Amino acid sequence: MVTKEKDGAGGIYTPIMAHTIAKPSNSELIVKKSRFIGRVQAVEDRAAAQKVVADLWAEHPTATHVCWALMAGGHSAAVDDGEPSGTAGRPMLDVLRHQDLEGVLATVVRYYGGVNLGAGGLVRAYTDTVAQALLQAEKVAIVKMQALKCAVPYPQEGRMRRELDAAGATLGEVRHGERVELEFALPAHAATALVARLNDAGSGQVEWIDLTDAEPAE
Repeated sequence: MVTKEKDGAGGIYTPIMAHTIAKPSNSELIVKKSRFIGRVQAVEDRAAAQKVVADLWAEHPTATHVCWALMAGGHSAAVDDGEPSGTAGRPMLDVLRHQDLEGVLATVVRYYGGVNLGAGGLVRAYTDTVAQALLQAEKVAIVKMQALKCAVPYPQEGRMRRELDAAGATLGEVRHGERVELEFALPAHAATALVARLNDAGSGQVEWIDLTDAEPAE
């Protein structure tokens, strides 16, 4: 059984300092005989999240609900899966959002225990289940990398290598032809400054190749 995404909580967001989850983390709460089984894990996109939810239904075919919330690729989603609107997916999403998470799926499998929790009780239960899973999760910062390539005269190769090493850049392929071509990568936020340093160090002899979005504006 695969549930449909029934509530309209999807949206666009921009994390301030994004983190993701190093490995899946689980939690479990019992609230008035209802069992809430939570998990947070890294996923690439919505399709991957839906696959996880489908697998959970296969694992828990007698569950009452499988609710989920997702923040990935700059988009968000929240699914109540039959719970009263706004009592499950949205509170779960709020927990992810408050922790500036990216590429993370939160799921909660609920087995109904025969006692109605009311809207407030449901919000607390789903919020607490996700929060408990995140308490145990190892969070890692997401660093966007920038790939760059330049060509320099042979006498400049040693200086370029030293600058790259000092900047913490990862040197990739180096080609020796008429000039030396160096491919490297580093955190995107540091790319503009490094380009400027290499241009200075190269005394105007650095040629940038396929540098469409990294070269600083004049």
